[in-house]
Amino acid sequence: MKKDLLSVYELDLDDFDKIFDDARRLKKDFKEGKLHAPLKGKTLGMIFDKSSTRTRISFEVGMYQLGGIALFLNSRDTQIGRGESIADSARMMSRYLNGIMIRTYAQESVEEFARAASIPVVNGLTDLLHPCQILSDLFTIAEKKGSYKGLKVTYIGDGNNIANTWIEAAARLPFELALACPEGYDPDEAIMARGKKESPEGIVLYRDPFEAAKNADILYTDVWASMGQESEQEERKKIFKNYQINRKVLKEAKKDVLVMHCLPAHRGEEITADVIDGPHSVVIDEAENRLHVQKAILKILL
Repeated sequence: MKKDLLSVYELDLDDFDKIFDDARRLKKDFKEGKLHAPLKGKTLGMIFDKSSTRTRISFEVGMYQLGGIALFLNSRDTQIGRGESIADSARMMSRYLNGIMIRTYAQESVEEFARAASIPVVNGLTDLLHPCQILSDLFTIAEKKGSYKGLKVTYIGDGNNIANTWIEAAARLPFELALACPEGYDPDEAIMARGKKESPEGIVLYRDPFEAAKNADILYTDVWASMGQESEQEERKKIFKNYQINRKVLKEAKKDVLVMHCLPAHRGEEITADVIDGPHSVVIDEAENRLHVQKAILKILL
């Protein structure tokens, strides 16, 4: 792997295999109660511009389980929030810490931080990408299906950071990706163009969610209005009302389809309660695997 994890597009096949193999071993050791502390004496700084449940808990607990410690750094309580440059912050923190995880708005901010830092930087989420989530999703699919290779993943909803990262993953790995988004809410244009050009199995964008869901092995969705888009909530409810994973959509997919959601979920909006809480759903397993996949990432980088 490179020094940093900023996007899944920067990973090659060996990197994916290494992360998933390490995650598998770390999860097995954890379940068996075996202590494994390769990061003893190491410290991870966690910068949060956006609130979080899963990201904070999984990185903080992950560092603890690996023998290290994690520091929660709210940007409002640091000099970054008072005008200190990203480059100065990155160079200074590199003298104190062994790694940085950033959850923020602009992808460019994470990339600028990584360019200036001499320590590894992990993208914990930006408005453009969410690499740790999709790596955890792929690991979950491999656990449940044996492999992600040759499967059809269908994403239904907003063309947001989750959709963008699925496209980047499909540009690198041999699975088919179908997306269904309402007009005007497509994934990032440049990411989509590159993904369609480079995907081994193909990427198709649909307007009809039922067509996208046909013969899907995986049905995936996310909230209609992401963090920072709360003012658009009511308008988006009208626009996205037909882009819901429900029993009718489920019938278009394969009988053993897995239903996935990065959480938090709004039952009755992007997904119905009977589906997300039903037998096809693996959303809690998916959330659990954030811990083990991110532990693998930290172990490799730190």
